[in-house]
Amino acid sequence: MSSLSRELVFLILQFLEEEKFKESVHKLEKESGFFFNMKYFEEKVQAGEWEEVEKYLSGYTKVDDNRYSMKIFFEIRKQKYLEALDRQDKAKAVEILVTDLRVFSTFNEDLYKEITQLLTLGNFRENEQLSKYGDTKTARSIMLIELKKLIEANPLFRDKLVFPTLKSSRLRTLINQSLNWQHQLCKNPRPNPDIKTLFTDHTCAPSNGALGATPVNLPVAAVAKPAAFTSLGTHGPFPPAAAAANASALAGWMANAAASSTVQASVVTASSMPMPPNQVSILKRPITPPATLGMVDYQNLEQEQLMKRLRLAQNVEEVTYPATRQQASWSLEDLPRMVAFTIQQGSTVTSMDFHPSHHTLLLVGSGNGDITLWEVALRERLVTKPFKIWEPTACSLPFQASMVKDAPISVSRVAWSPDGNFIGAAFTKHLIHLYAYPGSNDLRQHLEIDAHVGCVNDIAFAHPNKQLCVVTCGDDKLIKVWDMNGRKLFNFEGHEARVYSICPHHKENIQFIFSTAIDGKIKAWLYDNMGSRVDYDAPGQWCTTMLYSADGSRLFSCGTSKDGESFLVEWNESEGAIKRTYVGFRKKSAGVVQFDTTQNHFLAAGEDNQIKFWDMDNINVLASIDADGGLPSVPRLRFNKEGNLLAVTTADNGFKILATATGLRSLRAIETPPFDVLRTPVESNALKVAGTSAAAATNMSPNEPKVERSSPIKPSSILNGVDTMARSTEKPKSLEDVSDRSKPWQLVEIVEPGQCRQVTMSDNSDSSSKVSRLLYTNSGVGILALGSNGVQKLWKWVRNEQNPSGKAVYVPKATSNVVPQHWQPNSGLLMTNDVSGVNLEDAVPCIALSKNDSYVMSACGGKVSLFNMMTFKVMTTFMPPPPASTFLAFHPQDNNIIAIGMEDSTIHIYNVRVDEVKSKLKGHQKRVTGLAFSTSLNILVSSGADAQLCVWNIDTWEKRKSVSIQMPAGKAPVGDTRVQFYSDQIRLLVVHETQLATYDASKMERIRQWIPQDGLSASISYAAYSSNGQLIYATFCDGNIGVFDADSLRLRCRIAPSAYISQAALNGSQPPYPVVVASHPQESNQIAVGMTDSSVKVMEPLESDGKWGVSPPAENGMLITRTASSSTTSNHTPDQIQR
Repeated sequence: MSSLSRELVFLILQFLEEEKFKESVHKLEKESGFFFNMKYFEEKVQAGEWEEVEKYLSGYTKVDDNRYSMKIFFEIRKQKYLEALDRQDKAKAVEILVTDLRVFSTFNEDLYKEITQLLTLGNFRENEQLSKYGDTKTARSIMLIELKKLIEANPLFRDKLVFPTLKSSRLRTLINQSLNWQHQLCKNPRPNPDIKTLFTDHTCAPSNGALGATPVNLPVAAVAKPAAFTSLGTHGPFPPAAAAANASALAGWMANAAASSTVQASVVTASSMPMPPNQVSILKRPITPPATLGMVDYQNLEQEQLMKRLRLAQNVEEVTYPATRQQASWSLEDLPRMVAFTIQQGSTVTSMDFHPSHHTLLLVGSGNGDITLWEVALRERLVTKPFKIWEPTACSLPFQASMVKDAPISVSRVAWSPDGNFIGAAFTKHLIHLYAYPGSNDLRQHLEIDAHVGCVNDIAFAHPNKQLCVVTCGDDKLIKVWDMNGRKLFNFEGHEARVYSICPHHKENIQFIFSTAIDGKIKAWLYDNMGSRVDYDAPGQWCTTMLYSADGSRLFSCGTSKDGESFLVEWNESEGAIKRTYVGFRKKSAGVVQFDTTQNHFLAAGEDNQIKFWDMDNINVLASIDADGGLPSVPRLRFNKEGNLLAVTTADNGFKILATATGLRSLRAIETPPFDVLRTPVESNALKVAGTSAAAATNMSPNEPKVERSSPIKPSSILNGVDTMARSTEKPKSLEDVSDRSKPWQLVEIVEPGQCRQVTMSDNSDSSSKVSRLLYTNSGVGILALGSNGVQKLWKWVRNEQNPSGKAVYVPKATSNVVPQHWQPNSGLLMTNDVSGVNLEDAVPCIALSKNDSYVMSACGGKVSLFNMMTFKVMTTFMPPPPASTFLAFHPQDNNIIAIGMEDSTIHIYNVRVDEVKSKLKGHQKRVTGLAFSTSLNILVSSGADAQLCVWNIDTWEKRKSVSIQMPAGKAPVGDTRVQFYSDQIRLLVVHETQLATYDASKMERIRQWIPQDGLSASISYAAYSSNGQLIYATFCDGNIGVFDADSLRLRCRIAPSAYISQAALNGSQPPYPVVVASHPQESNQIAVGMTDSSVKVMEPLESDGKWGVSPPAENGMLITRTASSSTTSNHTPDQIQR
């Protein structure tokens, strides 16, 4: 909005205030966001009108805009909560806690827990920090002082706290001046005219004799209150803002519009093309400024003089021009054609985008709605954000209706902002999500917008007027521009079909947007409200995408017709014609072809299960590759900004990373230090690798497996990470296949205590009680252990001393460098389960923790007990045996619903609030030993001692499917089976004493299987995913711990019992071993193991290592694994060469 329009709002505010329209004044203040009325705000706070307080604030800021805003809303909601507690209105307090204060738990979970605990106190003043809380009026006054400081410091309120100095009744004065001017323009001005309306311009009726102009001197009060003010039109004091901008960017492009164009003007420079004299004269006529003022007044006088009528072109024919650009030296080696590795996403990859400056950071959107951030060099999933609606109450009614009846939501497009600080995700229903990327392994919710009706087809970032904005398009035929606070700046209408894609760009100082619709129309828009400047027909006249080269100098489009014919073309911007059409597509593509550009020289498109490359200056295909197979018919692809990496989707819900030779070297440099580093004297004790020399190893005949994950015929051929059906004669497919042969990968084996960091929490009170179940708290600062005697113990890493202001100066962190404290309340209570009449040797301990760490639920053969984690008090008990409970799991969306696996093979769906079993599920033959929910698939997967997996619909609780795990030859289908979902909630880890296996839960088909062997031949006691899902930690009954690559189930590190168990204990009659393993919820390389001797051990790799070994290559080089020949391991087997 221009500065004069802003001033007009202030004039209206003054007028409304003078006329005592109090409610309208404050509504306009809030809606415009120009002036924050501190006096009004103070009045509402003192009156305790909290709803109006937050509603008024919402016009200026939101909770998560910045730390000042967050603190403002927190103080208001905390006061509202305390007042409800002071009134002893516990129901209202709970409502405030759940509805208003829960949002802050994401940022400070400990504080949220402390606030929750106030509910358990008779008087919240018993809390030391609230002991000085007085009466309500005083508390509000104290809070107001703090709020005023926060508002004044908040940059969002800058220049909004002071109302401009105006003479009284300024708007009336201006109206009088206007009427006086109108009266002077009358042909027959009359003295003392009777002006009765402001809706039309004033004119005096003709009289018998002409009179001189008489000024109109109306008193201020004489101007009647108008019901509304119409636009001031051409007489208004709002000339377009001057902006010296060269409009040649769109000049030629708009010169040759198609005959169907309905737009009559575009921006060109006078010198960019010849124009008939009569056209030039037309362009120089006076202009009328637009009635609606946009964020950027681009249509200034200079530009309007450059507007011209589009020339009609019946056909857009191919035109060739001599190439004058300086050609850089290049070769096929500049194309990323070598497969570096394949990564499993777990769901169909629908969109990808590399970070603009971190060239190995890849953003991936999935068909299940997930957004994932990958560090592809490490093959590490940094963070996954499953789809959820952040603010359901803010969503439109059409969207709420579509959520009930339509298919699940998928990601349609993901994109990085140009500075890499934000990501945008568009979804197939209505919404876009914006996340802030702070530079760590984190994505923070920034903004959710109900942007379009139907699918949001594309999202992009732009910088009009040097302000970061988001541009979206959708099925509602609209293009919209939003600022980063969610305010809609522009709404572009003009397409007659669903808008398929957008391409924001700029040339010099001109910012514009190209858009394409599924009727084949291409339109161009400036950031104003004057409509489209272009109306072209795209080749193929269906789904088309437009992209500029990296330097912004060349424009390309790629599209596919409804008949499957694909077109890749370059446009000549100076003429608005197609410069060249590239050839090499099949006559009938199986879908819409996607493309990308790189290095200002190459184009790539995915088609016919291949990737095809073109030199931008040559219409013929430069190269075609199938990337070792496994690509879908029309793969999606994306270059990184350097052009040395290319991500391409696979047919089995993953993607491949292709690289140039330079790209491969950079990937290896990031993934691991050179091999020789591992053999330096400093590190020689850290890695115990025995066996044949590298030279001897290279003489052995290596296998060259080609893993076909999607094969429906023999899925079990993938065993221990190896495709047993692969042919050893297959040739290497990439540069790594050759270069890595001289650098054999080696398994890292940790056999001495000094080779990893560790800390032990011992329990000397009852060493005969083993640790049966083990959990990290969700905050990651505590460990909860359930012993076989039914007693739960909690260890915490405590925070440091607090500063005088009462704010923690250090957030506690779980670490093996510090021994956590065995934590108990002042009462000395223990969390002891009901074990009356229970034979503890036969009991099956089970435990589950609420999401906010406030409550823990457990059982040990007796009743299920619900404990308060702060006081250790038993809140309630339920489900007395028989049958006994054997596994517990909270419903992911409702902590009041609990799934309870039973000794009699049934599963009870229990509602704690009403103390009632809602459903009883029957499908297993023996006791239930595992439960795992997937909200993505809307299922509960159960496992039992019968080696069966059952899938249940969590809406109807009907059984969808039942499968038996495939047992190794000679093994009976008995023993506990456990299940855990990967972060994508589709891939499932299945653990049995005989195997580790991963399944695609959407089909319940097995992907991988690993069977104990060689150095890890004992039975598996437990296994769990790491927090990032890249590793699987498995414990064995002989004391070994294996660290596996989660995708391939290949062993990357072995921790021998001698590394963490004393020699004396190992030499005893019953050496201890880990019964259970738990992975830290944030630190992917930290684990805790619960031992048979009742101790708990926390382990991490050395800080110099940073991680547990190196991921073994999937297909490249030689993998040499062998067991350590020492007294610390009971397994001695020959060397094994593993592919």
